[in-house]
Formats: sequence, C-alpha cells, structure tokens
Amino acid sequence: MLSNFIISRTQLPIEGVKNTLQLLDEDCTIPFISRYRKERTGNLDEVQIGDIVKFKELYQALEKRKTAILKALEEQDVLTEELKAKIAAITELNVLEDLYLPYKKKRKTKAETARKNGLEPLAKIIMSQNANDLETIAFKYVKGDVSNIEKALEGARHIIAEWINERTDIRNALRRQLERHAQISTKIIKTKADTSTPLSTSEKAQKFRDYFDWEESLNRIPSHRLLAILRAENEGFIRAKILIDDVRALENIDTKIIRSSNACADQIELAISDAYKRLLLPSLSNEALQNAKEKADESAITVFAKNLKQLLLGSPLGEKRVLAIDPGFRTGCKVVCLDAQGVLKYNETIYPHPPKSDAIGAMKKINSLADAYKIEAIAIGNGTASRETEAIIRKIRFKNDIQVFVVSEAGASIYSASKIARDEFPDYDVTVRGSISIGRRLQDPLAELVKIDAKSIGVGQYQHDVDQTRLKKSLDTVVENCVNAVGVNVNTASQPLLSYVSGIGPKLAENIFNYRNENGAFTSRNDIKKVPRLGGKAFEQSAAFLRIKDPKNPLDDSAVHPESYALVKQMAKDQNITVSELIGNTTLLKKISLKQYCTNEVGLPTLEDIIKELEKPGLDIREQAKVFTFNQNIKSITDLHSGQLLPGIVNNITNFGCFVDVGIKESGLIHVSNLSDSFVKDVNEHVSLHQQIIVKVLEVDVDRKRIQLKLHKK
Repeated sequence: MLSNFIISRTQLPIEGVKNTLQLLDEDCTIPFISRYRKERTGNLDEVQIGDIVKFKELYQALEKRKTAILKALEEQDVLTEELKAKIAAITELNVLEDLYLPYKKKRKTKAETARKNGLEPLAKIIMSQNANDLETIAFKYVKGDVSNIEKALEGARHIIAEWINERTDIRNALRRQLERHAQISTKIIKTKADTSTPLSTSEKAQKFRDYFDWEESLNRIPSHRLLAILRAENEGFIRAKILIDDVRALENIDTKIIRSSNACADQIELAISDAYKRLLLPSLSNEALQNAKEKADESAITVFAKNLKQLLLGSPLGEKRVLAIDPGFRTGCKVVCLDAQGVLKYNETIYPHPPKSDAIGAMKKINSLADAYKIEAIAIGNGTASRETEAIIRKIRFKNDIQVFVVSEAGASIYSASKIARDEFPDYDVTVRGSISIGRRLQDPLAELVKIDAKSIGVGQYQHDVDQTRLKKSLDTVVENCVNAVGVNVNTASQPLLSYVSGIGPKLAENIFNYRNENGAFTSRNDIKKVPRLGGKAFEQSAAFLRIKDPKNPLDDSAVHPESYALVKQMAKDQNITVSELIGNTTLLKKISLKQYCTNEVGLPTLEDIIKELEKPGLDIREQAKVFTFNQNIKSITDLHSGQLLPGIVNNITNFGCFVDVGIKESGLIHVSNLSDSFVKDVNEHVSLHQQIIVKVLEVDVDRKRIQLKLHKK
C-alpha cells in the first residue's frame, strides 16, 4: 500500500501522509499544501511533502516494473500464486530484479549453448554431489558439438555458474560484502595523462593528478571525490575498479553450496570461481558503484539545491534606478540605464581599458548618465575587467550618493542568448541583454535568475556529472518554493517568473502576461479570474502567491489567501475597526483570541499564519543588498601571500568546504577543516552563499592556481 510504503521510509505521521497524498491527487502543489493546508497535513513543511512526492514516484515506478514482470511471467506460463505473492510483497527494486533473474529472457550465453547441447542433466548430477565416477558419466554426453569429456564438464559448469549467479542468497551475501568492504581503486592511463603531452592535455591531466593512483573505501568516499574520479575515468585519464577480498567472497559461496569432497565438488568449485569472476562480481560491483554514484548524485544535488535557494533568495536592492556595466577590455564595457522597474532606458559602450584606454571619457560619460537618469546604484559584472572597471567607477565624484555593487555574471551569457531574452529585447544584441541582466539581478535576483537554466548558474559541484533528470527536478522544486515563498507582483512579473507560481505553469503564465498587456494592470485578485483558461483550481492554488500593489482591498497585497478574507473581515468587525485599520496594528492583533475562530477546516496553524501576515503584510523575507569592497591592492594571484587577511564573498558551497571570491580571477577554497576549530558537520551552518566574510590566506599555489584559505573569526 502506497501510504505504508512512504511511512516506512519517511517516518511521517500516517494521517499527514494520507491527507497529503489526497491533496496531491487533487492537483494541489507543494507550496500551496505546505502553506495553506497545514491542518490536513499535520503542519508538514515543503521538504517533508517533497519526500512524500519522491517516494510516491518511487512506489509507482516499482509497481510499474512489477506489472511488466508479472505479464512476462504469465506469457512464459510460469506464474504461480506463490510467485505472485512474493512479487506483491517486495518493496525494493533490486530484490524484485533478483527474483525475476532466473526467468529473464537472456541473450545467447554459454549456459544456453550448453543446454542446447543437452548438458543440463549432467549439471544436475554434478550439483547433487553424489556421483562417484564423474568422467564415465560425462562421457555419455560427448556427442555433436561436445567433442570430449572436458567440453562436457565445461558446459555443465557454465550451467551451474548461471544457477549460482541466480541464487538470491548468494547475490545478497556478495552485495553485503561490497556494501561494507568494497574499495574503489584507480590507475593512471599513461598515454593520455602523461604531463609531457601538449599543454591543453597536460592542464586537464593536472586537475585529476590526485587520482592517478588512488584507493579508498567505496562506502566512505565523499561524493565530490567519487564524481571527480568518475569524470577522470570518462575523460580517459584513469581506470577505476571496484575491489573486494576475492578469497573471502569465494569461501562464502563455497560454504553455501559444497557439501562433499569428491570430483563433483571440484567441478562445482571451478563453476563457483567462473560464476564469481564472469557473472556475479562484474554485475554486483557495477551495481555497488551505481548505488554509490546515486548517493553521490543525491549529495551533490542537495548541495546545489541549498546553494541555489540561497542565491535565489539573495538580497535584492529593490525598486531603485540602476546603471549596469558588463565589463570588457578590447570590446569595451557595455553600459545600460534601467528605471526602478528594470525597464531599459539607455545603452552605450565605453572604452576605459586598453587598447583604447579612454578612462577619462568613460568617467565623464558615466557621470552624465548617472545625473540624467537619476541613478541610485551601479551594478558591475564580476567577469573580465571587473576590478579595473570598479576602480575607475570609484574615482568618479557623483553629485548624489550612489552605491556601487559587484554582481555575479554566472549564467548571464546563457540568458542573453536565450529565446526569453530575444523575446524581451528583440532589437538589442546579446551584449546589451547581458548588461540588462546584471542590472536586474541587483534589483531582484530571484526575478532575473528564474529566466536561466538553474544548472548554468554555477553554484554546484559536478552538476554536469550527476543524473540530469533528478537534478532538473530538484532545482525546479527549489525555484518554485523560492518564488512562492517571496510572492510575485502579478503586474510586473515576467512570464518565466509567473510560470513558477503555484498552479500556474508556462501556458497560464503566457495567458496572464498577454491579458495584462491587452487589458492593463490587474486591480484586484478577483481580476485574475478573467484570464483565459485560469479556472477555479488554478486560482485556488495561485491567488495567495500573486500580489497586487496599492490595491483597493489591502489583503490583495498580502499572503492571506482569498478563502480567508471573510475570516479577517470578521476579526476586524469584532474589534469594531476596518480591515485596513487592523493590518499592521500589532498590539491589537496580539490580543485577538484565535480559538474563537477555529473551525473544522481552519485551525490554529492557519490562524497564526494569518496574524503574522497581518502584522507585516507583503513583507519580503529577503535581506536588503549591502555594498561590499574588495582589497584594492590585490589584483592577481601573485599579490597573495600566506598570513594575509582579506575581505571576500562566498561564491560556492560544497560538501568539502566553500569557495571565496577575494577579488581576483581565481576563487580560494576554505576547506571544511578550516571553517572552524571544532568538527564541521554541515558547511552551511558556518557560511552562506554571497555572505561577506574575512579570510586568512594559508597557502598559494600559483602554478596550479590554487588558494587555500581559513575563515577568520572577527
């Protein structure tokens, strides 16, 4: 049963699981369920509901496979009631496949050839271990393609090897040995990894130098190291192999089968060795490696998801007029001016750097643009020529106080060449679109970053090596949860942003966008119902996440769901004030007795959420952007030396530490052991993405372009 399957894996309360499954079957989304159906789920959060969805899909995949196997067994006319009951009771896919293995249609195998040559009876005689004169018995099977006694015995051994391979107890015993004791071992492939080869190959080889001769426990290897080894193998620099104690493995199989000391036992021992080396070990070591890879994938995807969430919920500057610069040397710096809503007002290219080196002209132009467009902040991309451009900008004496920010360009080039960018700015080239993206990222990182394929943002580890379907699913869930946690201004949101709103999706997002363009701004949440094909269910799921600025009904700019408007109106009436007077009145809100408003559908969790929202309606959960300045004396890796204390920004987090931008091309690494003097279980407990920190330089390897840092406690 589905609910029992999920409960056994999540340990979540049975009622919460059952009700959540019912809501999911009613096409409710995770953000909606976690926020507005707390009474039914028992207050499960989006992570727990996400786990229910994951195991529901796993269960469905298992049931689908069972159905296919049952059909195959029926067609073979081997399906018994006992076998059907065994299949029904299975809850693990590998157990199901082991059970099906003896019945599985095989390609041409040595055992199948031996059967066609009539050697199965001989194999059975050997397995009985009772025959005294085995050679005489085997001679009876010498005929046709079986030219001699040894060929007969060999064919019988092939059949026995297949039987051994199909035994569930033997497979499980070897599986356990692999799980507990397997080692992953690597050896260099000298022809490709030779450092005397051309520079490009040599540089690639250097990245994997640590794994040219490596051995480590498979069940303890960190995810990043396993993924690095597998990448090195895929690129042809090393060969990886799974190792276990072969003697121990063979002894374990021997004890399960051999119970005599005659010639039959000798043949069985040879068959065991053959089964182990040719069938069991290759199959189960591949399975063990695949299981380890899946765990590594999950770990890497979890890291990426955490980083993406922090990035999407990064500090927005808000509705401020921004001048954005995409820096460059030879091709110049692309400059755009955006209004407070991110609308492009002006664009131009300046050439402050070599070869033109018109720094004075560039400074005058930036100053005049800042004055003409009443610029409140400047966003500079952090790519090529970023530091040089920032230094020039900071020399300008603006009339007004203008904040200067360095903004991550990760994924900006992907966006600028995308269909979304072409549709938004059909009359401008990729360079202008890239600058616009940089400026908008400062204004609202979430609204801009949702336009980019999440894995192109560059805040993960080995994201191109993990299961891409699982990665996309996980990242899409993160984006959806972030968008709905913040809420969306329905009158300014782009199509991509609207598509992540609970219950909307790409098609309805397009309909909302087109309706808004044709009919003007929405004045109330009820107006959203006028959008073509946006029915009652979609409205229920999305309405509370779509905000109307300066509405007639103040609740339309809050996270209060329209289904609770009457309840809020009643609260205000009971206090003899209007809803507008109730909103923000913290003192009065704290005095309201919530129990009197409890019903069968609405309990304290929902009522507490409503009160919290009424205290600060539409509050952005994100912190506001802060200005940050790098050490201006550090221009390249050669300017670094051990012992220096430097300001930096965390730009990536992994399981083994975090990378920090200290204002040069190469990011430095704070290894997990250098984050704290005590044991670090989770890197995220010590640093967060885009956090401004002070680091101490421990070691600089200029040749390998590696910088070792330590987190400096202020």
